[in-house]
Amino acid sequence: MKPAPFEYFAPADIEEALELLGRGGDVKVLAGGQSLVPAMSFRLATPEALVDLNGIRDRDRVAIDGGEVVVGMLARHRALETSAVPGPVGVLLADTARLVGHLPIRVRGTFAGSLAHADPAAEWPMLALALDASIVARSAAGSRVIAAADFFEGPFTTALREDEVITEVRLPLLADAGTAVLEQSRTAGDFATVAVVAVVVVTDGKVSDARVAAAGVEGRPVRFTDAESLLLGSRPEPEVFTEAGRIAAQRVDPLSDATASADYRRHLVEVLVRRALNQARSRLAA
Repeated sequence: MKPAPFEYFAPADIEEALELLGRGGDVKVLAGGQSLVPAMSFRLATPEALVDLNGIRDRDRVAIDGGEVVVGMLARHRALETSAVPGPVGVLLADTARLVGHLPIRVRGTFAGSLAHADPAAEWPMLALALDASIVARSAAGSRVIAAADFFEGPFTTALREDEVITEVRLPLLADAGTAVLEQSRTAGDFATVAVVAVVVVTDGKVSDARVAAAGVEGRPVRFTDAESLLLGSRPEPEVFTEAGRIAAQRVDPLSDATASADYRRHLVEVLVRRALNQARSRLAA
């Protein structure tokens, strides 16, 4: 099939893009296009107009600013896979990027676009939730900052308004943390059946910070706060990580679909949380 007819705009700067979005109507933003273009080709999406952001300059940076990693709205998956961001967060970004689709998708698709699309099986929303990312949204009326915990509302649904775009995302540097991201999928590059990210900080022999989240389990990314509470103040031992995996599996209300049953997803949560925590701990010792 071919896309339905639409108007095409290629603004030269962010102000022009926001003015176009502010006109109303069924207008979609085009950045990487790795989800939108196929949906339009199958006429699952039939926007009246496209606002192509790719002509806007200097919006693809991945940089450190004020003790945070700043990811611009046009930063590609591939840029995060190969970026020079130092320390644990750089390792985690690279590890996660390698799980995103195949190389052509990573070259074109964008980090911010993945957050805005909010696919329940996508890796970046899971990471943003685990890291308490700050998502900067802008419209012609001004900017606002949305916490990742408030951003993802359901399958392909976010707190982003129709006249807003994500201009940047801010992530913590994760000093002295061990990180891991693991994924089970039918084939390499496929959507995650279940993916898990874990971050562990150990101070004086005990866990002083823990972040655990998953994708592919429910209609939006899941943060395992009960498992994190168990970990805080505990010694980072395999037995504790096993219990954290069990608690995480009890917390979820998994989806059943053609790829996996709810019981299988719950089992994957338990196994992947345990393995991810052990891997994150091993990286602390490295």
